[in-house]
Amino acid sequence: MKNIIEREYTKPDVPAPRLVFVYGTLRRGECNHCLLRAARFMGRHRTQARYTLLNLGAYPAALAGGRTALIGELYALNHAILRRLDQLEDYPREYTRVRLPTPLGAAWIYLYRDRPPGSVRIIANGDWRRRDPRPATP
Repeated sequence: MKNIIEREYTKPDVPAPRLVFVYGTLRRGECNHCLLRAARFMGRHRTQARYTLLNLGAYPAALAGGRTALIGELYALNHAILRRLDQLEDYPREYTRVRLPTPLGAAWIYLYRDRPPGSVRIIANGDWRRRDPRPATP
């Protein structure tokens, strides 16, 4: 039995679906969400506690490894939207994309590739929207 995403996107004239998990400025109400206007919101999602979420100032960065569950949203999108997200995330230089298991199937998640700058604040609750707005202290 096909899941809901496969049923709605298997028409011959519609590109194959992709899922992406977003945890920062691509979420609804955030400054880069406009890049997902043609994507389909599939719901909220909380990852397993395997990450570290950093506050880099204007945007967050998730690192593989750690004990934090990331809070975010899942979107079904086509290849053109994925390419725009790749540009925003400076993939593959600043971020890499890896598959993340979700109840709807595997989704892409962007993970930070670089070492974080010297003074960054960790977002211990895993939620970019509930981050501490104070700057990090060196």
